[in-house]
Order: sequence, then structure tokens, then C-alpha cells
Amino acid sequence: MGTGKMMIVLFFVLSAVCVGSVLAMILSRNPAYSALYLVLAFVSLGGLFGLLGAAFMAVVQIIIYAGAIMVLFIFVIMMVNVRGGLPAEKKRWTLVLSGFAGLLLLVELLTAAGRVSPGPTFPADAPASSPTEVGRLLFTRYLYPFEITSLLIIAALVGAIALVKKRDKA
Repeated sequence: MGTGKMMIVLFFVLSAVCVGSVLAMILSRNPAYSALYLVLAFVSLGGLFGLLGAAFMAVVQIIIYAGAIMVLFIFVIMMVNVRGGLPAEKKRWTLVLSGFAGLLLLVELLTAAGRVSPGPTFPADAPASSPTEVGRLLFTRYLYPFEITSLLIIAALVGAIALVKKRDKA
């Protein structure tokens, strides 16, 4: 099998693993299993970045998302009491709203899929993305999104700490 065909097969395998693990994450009732399925989705997404010639992004995807952020998720799952569940009245509304959101996302996905070219393309001459170039872009062109992301992460940490403090007082 040629290199091009092997890359296409690997693309579809990684895509199937990514979509399957996200579906398993959504359908899983255990939050710890959902977090592990999300790690699998992040790793397969890193493999897809690697196939597209973005080796640096692939490594960052695996190290940052599958490693560091998932450790934070696991700590939050362990600290927050998730066994309580929702009351029956809220469960009905949650199911209705999540079904509506799912249908809306399905329509959006089908619309986007109708506008996409039929097969994956792999860049022959992908520009070299060195860490120096990525850093230069982060602190010049993408400075504001980078700073906003930093603020969101800090807000999430403060929220996690507030939840833990609230739980300790109860």
C-alpha cells in the first residue's frame, strides 16, 4: 500500500476513533469514564494534526489537552459530588433542551458536510511551524485571543475552587 493510501486509511481510522470516543463520552453515565473518553478523543485529534503536517500542534494537543487539562477535569470530578443527580422535573427539561440542541447541531453538521470537498487533502508543502514562529504569532497577531483564553482558564480555576469551598462548608 502506498504512502498516500496509508495516510488516507489512517485519517479515516483516527477520525472514526475520535467520533466514536466523543459519542461514548456523551452517552456514558460515569463522569470518570467520560473524562477518559475525552482523553482518547484528544489523542486521536492530535494524530489528525500530525497527519496534516502540524507536528507541533499534534504534540501540544496531546501534552496540553490530553495531559494537563484532563488532570484538572479528573480533580474536579473527584472533588464535586456528582452522585446527587437532578430532580425528575429538571431531568425532563434537560432532556428536551439537549434533544433540541442535538438536532440543531445535527442540522449544522449536515449543512457543513454538504459544503466540504469529497475527500481529505494533505498538504504537500506545508509551511514549517517551529515553536519560535508559533510563539511570535501568539504574542503578535493572536495576542488578544491568547489573553482571553488565559482569563477563561483562570475563571475556571476560581470556579473550581469556589465549588470545593462551598462543598466543604456544607
